[in-house]
Amino acid sequence: MNTLENISLKNYNTFGIDVIAKRFITVNSFEELKTITSKEKDIFLIGGGSNMLLTSAIDKLVVHINTKGIIVNDQNTNNVFVTAEAGENWHDFVTWCVNQNYGGLENLSLIPGNVGTSPIQNIGAYGVELKDTFYQLEALEIETGKIKTFTNTDCKFGYRNSVFKNELKGKYIILNVTFKLTKIAHKLNISYGAIKDVLKNIENPSLKDISEAVISIRESKLPDPKKIGNSGSFFKNPIISKANFEQLIAKFPKVPHYVVSEKEIKIPAGWLIEQSGFKGKRYGNYGVHENQALVLVNYGNATGNEIFELASLIQKTIKENFHISLEIEVNVI
Repeated sequence: MNTLENISLKNYNTFGIDVIAKRFITVNSFEELKTITSKEKDIFLIGGGSNMLLTSAIDKLVVHINTKGIIVNDQNTNNVFVTAEAGENWHDFVTWCVNQNYGGLENLSLIPGNVGTSPIQNIGAYGVELKDTFYQLEALEIETGKIKTFTNTDCKFGYRNSVFKNELKGKYIILNVTFKLTKIAHKLNISYGAIKDVLKNIENPSLKDISEAVISIRESKLPDPKKIGNSGSFFKNPIISKANFEQLIAKFPKVPHYVVSEKEIKIPAGWLIEQSGFKGKRYGNYGVHENQALVLVNYGNATGNEIFELASLIQKTIKENFHISLEIEVNVI
């Protein structure tokens, strides 16, 4: 292991923000990670760099998690338990599962990032969330050096949320994640409108058909981070009370919405942003993507602070126009 000094993190975050890490190290094994955390407790972790907006230089030791490996732990007639190391690329892992005909993750194809960060955010797309197939994870407690196993219940999953974003933030390093997937009798989820449209001419879609449909939808709407810096959806879809929704729909009869419960309604944040005139709007080196208003983009040399200021302007405008608070989904650092 070599510790590098004054390294740009531009290639380690999908926004492509050029900030400096005063010290930087890549770990390729648990043993290397254990060695580092036995000496240093105040560290900054980077996996795929897909859910962060860097706004300043990082003074802490930046630890890049690059551990690899996928194994089948156990299986029975219909289920298989698959464990992936934290440094595995998420989409590559989903593709591997689909190719093995292991069902459950196909709707989460092409989400940027690594396996290790996926439970933190409880990533989700097209009617599926990570918690639906999550079985357990192993994590290293930084302070004690002990390994703890977290079950689905332990993780306290919520909408784009988990215990690792709240009371345990910064206290654990996720080492690996295990998923309970199906081998036969797959529970296909094609209820999401866009997927249904793509698959309308396929009578019995396979896992691969669904994965390819999701990929095509995402590619048509979302910019490739390798070409235009972005972190996917920048804001969470707000969930409002039924009473507030009734007031909203009285003013905006065509507002799209999804019923969460008898008392709660989810409103697409992208619709709110588009209605406020931000979709496709460019401010020099940064702006809002032309095809998806939820995505803020770095066209080349934007700073993290510039993008954060745009996000704050959007939040203020949505609050004024709709009396709805937009919550930022990415981690602003």
